[in-house]
Amino acid sequence: MNPFREATISLDAIADNVRHFRALTGVQVIAVVKAGAYGHGAPAVATAALAGGATRLGTATLDESLALRRAGITAPLMAWLHEPGQRFDDAVEAGIEIGISSMEQLIAASEVATPPASIHLKVDTGLSRNGIATHELDRVLAEAARLERIGRIRVVGIFSHLSGASLDDDREQLARYLAIIEQAASFGIHPEIRHLAATAGAIDLPEARLDAVRVGIGIYGLSPFADRSSADLRLRPAMTLRAAVAAVRHVSAGAGVSYDYLYRCASDTTLALVPLGYADGVPRQASGTGPVLIGGRRHTVAGRIAMDQFVVDVGDQPVEVGDEVILFGDPTLGQPAATDWADAAGTINYEIVTRIGPRVPRRTVS
Repeated sequence: MNPFREATISLDAIADNVRHFRALTGVQVIAVVKAGAYGHGAPAVATAALAGGATRLGTATLDESLALRRAGITAPLMAWLHEPGQRFDDAVEAGIEIGISSMEQLIAASEVATPPASIHLKVDTGLSRNGIATHELDRVLAEAARLERIGRIRVVGIFSHLSGASLDDDREQLARYLAIIEQAASFGIHPEIRHLAATAGAIDLPEARLDAVRVGIGIYGLSPFADRSSADLRLRPAMTLRAAVAAVRHVSAGAGVSYDYLYRCASDTTLALVPLGYADGVPRQASGTGPVLIGGRRHTVAGRIAMDQFVVDVGDQPVEVGDEVILFGDPTLGQPAATDWADAAGTINYEIVTRIGPRVPRRTVS
């Protein structure tokens, strides 16, 4: 019996993708497992990434890192996005490395009960988001050097993030980053790990690989580029989203389908009901455009995607309740890609996999 709704996660694909990035870049791979490992399930993905050779794991929040510690993950972990007034005692006690983006965070890290706190200084090289601002860089570097000398902190890394706007823009950021590394050295700060490139930079900007690359979307087998597929990059998509046909209905020409009757059947036909909707992360914006595979044949969503379900017009194809429906998976197997759904919804493949909701069970396969 096919699952009513399910996301299967290939742990072999995760491990293989990490191995590929290690071989491609020749440096350490920091596997980014924030947001529930981009919707794939953080503990299982973290374990697979480490098995593939990742040397560190990255999360956005401390809660995400602490959850991995509770799940038994003992590898080096870092977290870099903190709430105002964040205290870091629990993080340091759990051996979590802290991304520091301001003087306030630096001071908080130095005040933990059991020093030293292991930190990565995050610097803004032009993305204008998180990271130590240019105007306060000297002050933060001087204080970080002082705190390291007296044993309150240990500077493990200095990092930043590329915009991906263009290779020229990224090279400008790289030049800015390398200048900051020299600036830090003038204060006596010599990080163990310099990391700047994420998936796109790790692939397209070899000079930005430095000591380590932070790979997010790539370890899940998805491409960060509009002009290159996963297969082009020698990556294997890890997630397959599937469901079982919940109902079959034979209707006459002119029958309206789903809310607002955006779709009316052009002829007598068969409709298949798929029990996934925007509550499960299937984007409503892909109404009338999202692709599915049923019985080896590709079809398109008919009409509005609703909260819990959508309809597919399968024409004269024989379809029964319980038949498998694949929304996306590995396109080399003939399945639609997450990128196809992203294109249909006017978004990016990152969002498609990350937004798959908790109502969809994850099943890991090897």
